[in-house]
Amino acid sequence: TAQPPQGSGAGGSGTIRSRMHGLLVRLEVALGQAVEPGQPLLAIEAMKMEHRVEAPCAGTVAEVGAAVGSQVSPGQLLLRIE
Repeated sequence: TAQPPQGSGAGGSGTIRSRMHGLLVRLEVALGQAVEPGQPLLAIEAMKMEHRVEAPCAGTVAEVGAAVGSQVSPGQLLLRIE
C-alpha cells in the first residue's frame, strides 16, 4: 500500500518503521533529543510526494535507523523513542 510511515501501534508506540519505499529527505530530530506527541520527526519522499512523520508519543530519541539521503524500505526502522 502507499500509506505513509507511522508508529507501529495506535497506543503511542515509540517504534517508527517505514511503510513504503522512499528517500529520507528530512530528519528533524537528533539522538538523545526529547520529543512531544505530534512533533515533526522526519519526511520521506515517495511517489513524488513528501510524507511527514510526527511523534506518536512523548519521550527521547533512543535510536536513529536511517540517514538523510538514504533509501528506506517497508519495515525498516526509522526512529525509536523511549
